[in-house]
Amino acid sequence: MSKEQRAKIAEMLRRPNTMNQESVEEFRAGFAELMASMLVPEGIRTTEATLGDRRAVLVEPAAPPRAGTILYFHGGSFVVGSPETAMSLTGNLVARTGFRAFSLDYRLAPEHPFPAGIEDCVAAYRALLESGEDPSAIAFAGDSAGGGLSVTTCLAARAAGLPLPAAIVAFSPGLDATRSGESFETKDGIDPILTREGLKPTGEMYFGGQDPLQELLSPVLVADLTGFPPMLLQVGTDEILLDDSTRLAARARDAEVDVILDVVAGVPHVFQSFAGVLDEADEALDRAALFLGQRLKR
Repeated sequence: MSKEQRAKIAEMLRRPNTMNQESVEEFRAGFAELMASMLVPEGIRTTEATLGDRRAVLVEPAAPPRAGTILYFHGGSFVVGSPETAMSLTGNLVARTGFRAFSLDYRLAPEHPFPAGIEDCVAAYRALLESGEDPSAIAFAGDSAGGGLSVTTCLAARAAGLPLPAAIVAFSPGLDATRSGESFETKDGIDPILTREGLKPTGEMYFGGQDPLQELLSPVLVADLTGFPPMLLQVGTDEILLDDSTRLAARARDAEVDVILDVVAGVPHVFQSFAGVLDEADEALDRAALFLGQRLKR
């Protein structure tokens, strides 16, 4: 564990960068530029695909894949991001597990506010099932907003009468649209990426004026997790979203759901993106790979 590595990354994230733009187009371009600097592992191959009626990127190991599929949802506050911006995370999960992954290009706000993205994720899952994939061989995974989608897509799939996947892996998930977690106050100014004030514009774009206190926007507060698959929640202590994970873990425990809450000290939001330059990132991805390998049908 390197304090020097963590300090260097925090300093880099606090610098003014091209993400600090006024228009949505500039914000998207800046986010893409930042994420393009993350290391993508060798030994994977990518192919354009379609799930439902949405574009996806199929990520596979160079060797023949193991039986199992990860359906990955990228982060970006529901406004920015793409399968390409999450390739470090998706690629590392594929390289470490030997499973294939589909990374979904779901619709984004403000052009397509809530619940468009969730509808796309459910449609993608349905397409996998209709292709003959066994739900016991599918895991949902995602980071930040996509981590939240890994949970809300499960809720929406259950409501649609679909069988649930075998597992959920969520990196620094956003699970509370009311922003009521204590860490929104205690970690504001400590978190080098996110602030309560900074989340307001994208939140307004995504919520579209709807009440945030509903299960597909704030599952940590109102969702019934009974019957959910096992979950792995990974989060850093420096995040304003810390309590989104700690409260969901408590909610899962109360619902008799298997849950692993993996809290890493002194690391920023979606720290797993820094695999190859941050020891904690590589170790966390190894733990996520172990969890997936134990949960997906072989």
